[in-house]
Amino acid sequence: MSFLFGGNRDTGAVDPVKIDMAVAELDMITDVFNRLVSSCHAKCIQPNPLSGRYAEPELLKGEAVCIDRCAAKFFEVNKKVGERVQSLGAGAAAAGSFGR
Repeated sequence: MSFLFGGNRDTGAVDPVKIDMAVAELDMITDVFNRLVSSCHAKCIQPNPLSGRYAEPELLKGEAVCIDRCAAKFFEVNKKVGERVQSLGAGAAAAGSFGR
């Protein structure tokens, strides 16, 4: 993991900026995962309304298919939103109005 240590193994120093960047990236990935799980779980897996428990210990085929489709749609939308934000940011930076 030389990207965390700046490739400088002689001094043993850790670059705190790179550590902060790695922590921020991990936080973002964790957030995306948690939103995916929450969204697809609420949509695809319904507990028994009387007991509040799940009817089966394993996913039913319909639930598994729903989760697969939900995850694919989630990532497709996430990709499209990211592309749109990048294009808007590039347009704003080109116009000189980014960050104002």
